[in-house]
Amino acid sequence: MREATARSSPRTTCDDCRVGCSYVFQGLPPQAWEELRSLMRPLELGAGETVFHEGMPSFGLYIICQGKVKLAKRSRGGHSRILKLLGPGEILGEKTLFDGETYTCYAKTLEPSRLMFIPREDFLAFVRKYPDVAIRLVEKLSRELKAFGDKLVEITSRSAKERVARVLVELAKAYGRETGEGLDIGLELQRAELAEMAGISTETAIRILSDLAERGIVSLPGHRIVIKKPEALRSMAHPFRTFLRENLL
Repeated sequence: MREATARSSPRTTCDDCRVGCSYVFQGLPPQAWEELRSLMRPLELGAGETVFHEGMPSFGLYIICQGKVKLAKRSRGGHSRILKLLGPGEILGEKTLFDGETYTCYAKTLEPSRLMFIPREDFLAFVRKYPDVAIRLVEKLSRELKAFGDKLVEITSRSAKERVARVLVELAKAYGRETGEGLDIGLELQRAELAEMAGISTETAIRILSDLAERGIVSLPGHRIVIKKPEALRSMAHPFRTFLRENLL
């Protein structure tokens, strides 16, 4: 099966961008931005479409312009675990750029998304020309190592309810918006996806959400989750570094 490829013109601009690009590109001179834009290939995907599959070779780097993408890994038993969510302005696929290995997880859109793809060899040539980008990539990967270390500790030492509470708090922090009903976490999330993020079974996630709703801490309109009592939820969640949103913008 082939990796997702661009469906429109091979050249594009970022003139209509409203969120700003990844912080790894901060400080580049104007001519470098022009070079970077010339390497980009637009990619339009619908909700639930795969960006790349686990086990595929790395073809390049993706920049998310619109929408949200989950990065997940499947176990031998067929269960999935969401490693992180990515939104506009963030990059995807950077871990396999330098070693030439295959992807160790898969990426799938949660909603209609627009990405920019830069072929691997083109991006490596760009990084050699502008080494500050490489330094920021190392910084990013270093923070991720710390975050995944915290996740391992959390899985072995924290209760399922604590993990669900932390996921909801972090989602609201990264993507949430205030509404008349309360603090909406900012995306429609299937219960199975919430379970994958917390490292628990779907049944356990449903039970915990129902308990939180009965206590008036959250409300559950459809696939949405609205936090009614943010402080009560925060008091249940251990402040691990999970970096659901890694951009420093």
